[in-house]
Amino acid sequence: MSKWDRSAIEELLAFLPCETPAAWLDEAVRQLPLLLMDHANCEKKAASNAMTLMYRYVDRSDLLIKMSQLAREELLHFEQVVNLMRERDIDYERIGPSRYAGALREGMRTDRHGALIDSLIIGAIVEARSCERFYALAPRLDETLAKYYRSLLRSEARHFQDYLSLAHQYAMPGEDVDARVAFYLAREKSLIESPDECFRFHSGVPVAISSGAPTAFGS
Repeated sequence: MSKWDRSAIEELLAFLPCETPAAWLDEAVRQLPLLLMDHANCEKKAASNAMTLMYRYVDRSDLLIKMSQLAREELLHFEQVVNLMRERDIDYERIGPSRYAGALREGMRTDRHGALIDSLIIGAIVEARSCERFYALAPRLDETLAKYYRSLLRSEARHFQDYLSLAHQYAMPGEDVDARVAFYLAREKSLIESPDECFRFHSGVPVAISSGAPTAFGS
């Protein structure tokens, strides 16, 4: 790992309120097909979220450029994960989401400006958690997957930084962005450390060792 990558990881670990519990990492190794399936979904959703911001806030030129770049990278990652699944004879199936993103968004403000700042903060937290999990998972995976997850560290860390810098850039005079960040980080910590019956890439602590079969959509 390069000096830059180590610095980025240290920044992420300092930002996030907790590290991924060992129980989740153990379950991720047991449920590797499901992990990859939901990882692909996460990349696709990340691209979609970036494009949604581009359509809603067409007057923010810096946002348009950064979100355009982010969406392209996330779609490339989606293709890469699907190819890794294909090489392992893992079918890409439709599965339901975890509670994670929806629970984070429950606290979002509804006015146009507030929704923008909160969306950017949530985006930063999701990207940071993804990067932290790539980092934590890599030593537990086979050489091919470990190398791929390490290769994602730089781009995902940059996405985290872009989201957070945009939130500060577009804040209104006197608006306390750090307070909103703290609000969402507290919520995120609860989601990561509390029991979770649904195993996904951003799920909480598994309540039991599962069979390894993907959870059907809507279950």
